[in-house]
Amino acid sequence: MQETYALVLAKPRWLRRDDDLGYLLRVLRNTHVSDLRASGRRLVEVPLDDHAEPIDHRVEWDPEAAIEAGALFAAIAQLPIAFREALVAVDIVGLSYREAGTALGVRESTITTRLHRARARVASELVRPSTVTHV
Repeated sequence: MQETYALVLAKPRWLRRDDDLGYLLRVLRNTHVSDLRASGRRLVEVPLDDHAEPIDHRVEWDPEAAIEAGALFAAIAQLPIAFREALVAVDIVGLSYREAGTALGVRESTITTRLHRARARVASELVRPSTVTHV
C-alpha cells in the first residue's frame, strides 16, 4: 500500500470521472504485478551449510556400469527409428511430449504411444538373458 501511495503522490494525475478508488486499485494491482515479475528475476540467496563437505565429482570407472550402459545403448540402437527418436527426444534430451511432437512433426498422442512401446522394447531387451557367457 505504501508503494502505491508513493507512486501516486510522486506523479499527481488528473482524474476524469471522480473514480479515485478505481484508480488507486489499478495502481495497486499494477504495482503488485510488477513486484511479482521483478521477484521472479531476482536471484535468491541460500545460506550454505557450515559443516558440509565438498563433493568429489571425479568418478572412478565402474566396469559393471559401463557394461550396463553399453547394453542400454545397444537396446536403444535396435529400436525402429520412430521409436528411437521419441525415446531420445523425451528421455535423453528432456523435451515434453508436446515439444517432442512438434520437433518430430507428429501429434502428442503419437509420441506417447511410441514412447511407451520404445520403453517396453528396451526393458524387454535388458531383461532378456544375454547370450554372452562369463568365464
